Amino acid sequence: MTDERAGRTAGTEQATVLVVDDTPTKLYILSSWLRRAGHRVVEAAGGLEALARVREVHPDLVVLDVRLPDLSGYEVCEQIKADPATSAIPVVQISGAAITAADRARGLERGADAYLAEPVEPDEFAATIEATLRYYRARQRAERMARRLAALTEVTLAMNAAGTFDELVASAVEGTCRILGRHAGVLVLPPDGRVRRFTAMPPDGTAVPRAAAPGVLTELSARATGNAVGTEILTFSPAFWAELMPDTLVENEILSVLSRTKPGRPPVALGVEAVPPLDQDECNILRQLGQALALTVDNLRAYAEEHAIALTLQRSLLPARIPEVAGLDISWRYQPAVDNVEVGGDFYEVVQLGERVLVGIGDVQGHSLLAATVMAELRHALRASLLGPAVDLGASMALLNDVLRRYHPGMTATVCLVLIDPATGEAQIANAGHIPPLLTDGRGGARYHGLGNLLLGVAEETYRVDRLSVPSGGSVLLFTDGLIEDRDTLLDESLETARQVAEAVTEDLEPFCDRLITRFGAREDDVALVIFRRTADGPDGS
Repeated sequence: MTDERAGRTAGTEQATVLVVDDTPTKLYILSSWLRRAGHRVVEAAGGLEALARVREVHPDLVVLDVRLPDLSGYEVCEQIKADPATSAIPVVQISGAAITAADRARGLERGADAYLAEPVEPDEFAATIEATLRYYRARQRAERMARRLAALTEVTLAMNAAGTFDELVASAVEGTCRILGRHAGVLVLPPDGRVRRFTAMPPDGTAVPRAAAPGVLTELSARATGNAVGTEILTFSPAFWAELMPDTLVENEILSVLSRTKPGRPPVALGVEAVPPLDQDECNILRQLGQALALTVDNLRAYAEEHAIALTLQRSLLPARIPEVAGLDISWRYQPAVDNVEVGGDFYEVVQLGERVLVGIGDVQGHSLLAATVMAELRHALRASLLGPAVDLGASMALLNDVLRRYHPGMTATVCLVLIDPATGEAQIANAGHIPPLLTDGRGGARYHGLGNLLLGVAEETYRVDRLSVPSGGSVLLFTDGLIEDRDTLLDESLETARQVAEAVTEDLEPFCDRLITRFGAREDDVALVIFRRTADGPDGS
């Protein structure tokens, strides 16, 4: 009857149980009951042996006699619970001698999860074992799910923080491999229109990006139920997955999620090896990863498209070409902010006026379509002011100020204009609140010109025009504040850095511009710069 009762639990989930008892008969009986219940049994006859087996086998549960020849069951239990690697293993203590209420309380206080006093009925023993296992399995599942959800959050944050498309997809595939502990692969269409595939294999889980066949996502979409927005789970054979992901050694079926954020848009495919089978929690994690990846890819694609549109618009408002002027070498750069989608108000201008050349640079406050519109209006107003027979930089600057104050009250802008005769080197400078031009003498000397007048758009102003001479081989560098403004560096330090770089403007101007941009690195604001140098072989031969 004892064996029959114990055998009623044989259909339960198998566990590895360590039975510790120094009495061979008792050890045999307890082990027999557990085996009939469908569990795998590991045995130990003493406390030290039990601790060694716990570290070696890492059982699901320990049945522990209180009275042992070397260490007491209380001490063994305490050591199991004190070790972080084994503290979660449930311990059921059992004793035929320590059976008082105080003994049971002592056992529970020192870490036991249950305490049985002999003689114990098989039903009571089996029920206690199953209840303890059931509680700890539920706890382990909850802890495992909590770890996975925390890892999912980390992966999602990494995906949203990615600065490039490859970093985004690598974060997703590496995170999937790490969370689920199996081969993971991604097929996705980046903004450049060339399908990419990323794979990651445990244990290192490092993403490997490669190119993919152009029609692979179309082929995947054909296997789905439709082109609707959402996420669908599909199972692929190893052979089919090998066609999608060449050079990937997979012998088992692949469970894949296809996620689409907009109708008609190619899906994002995220797949993992399906052996061993994924449980419901793992399937939900995979689905959430696929949805998060699709949304993040879509956001990055939208950002890239908006950035390209903004950049195209910005450049369309700048000069289509710079005139070639005898006696002057001219170079320029326009570099948009690295993380700004909106258009800015930075601009430059080069206009040939008979034998003279006007070089201008400016910056309208803000980043918006309004800033770009105001910038375009100021450029057109400047060009209009130069149509007469006489060029007056002070009058031109006053006109720009009036345009800004009358039609865009509250907006401000900085502008610097330089009018030079390449033949003689005679130059005029009018500055409305802009960074002063950097003047070089062609022999390693560089200095800033003096400060100008009030910036545009603030108040009525009479703009001073300074006169100077640019020597043969000398140059004038104009740039907007986006080049030098940095949160972590004083403005004076950045101005000095630019001056020191300008001292070496003896090479071609193109590499100099590249070197100057590189010196300050990626910028949070748009950058415009123009540099011109009076060549030694000017029209007058000077």
